[in-house]
Amino acid sequence: QVQLVESGGGLVQAGGSLRLSCAASGRTFSNYAMGWFRQAPGKEREFVSAISWSGDSTYYAGSVKGRFTISRDNAKNTGYLQMNSLEPEDTAVYYCAAKPLGIATTPASYFYWGQGTQVTVSS
Repeated sequence: QVQLVESGGGLVQAGGSLRLSCAASGRTFSNYAMGWFRQAPGKEREFVSAISWSGDSTYYAGSVKGRFTISRDNAKNTGYLQMNSLEPEDTAVYYCAAKPLGIATTPASYFYWGQGTQVTVSS
């Protein structure tokens, strides 16, 4: 089992920045790829970004590429999502997730999920 807890969400104006954190406990975090997903009201959960267990490989949804940066610190069992140039369309609950082996972009591929953190971007 891997337990994940997100933090760092909040209310920010358009153009602002937030950094989300995902603290992991339980099994060795460095054995797992990590992903960030988001879900807006009335919409399906969508892929945002993912990073390999080593941090060497990253992948981004087109809508956030160039604005968001995913990273991880395995020594601290923590993953991060730096979000810059935020837009109202980024408003959603953000979830981190973990899976063994390589990165993936579909929610069904991930075994473990956090409870989510709300990000609200005002115009």
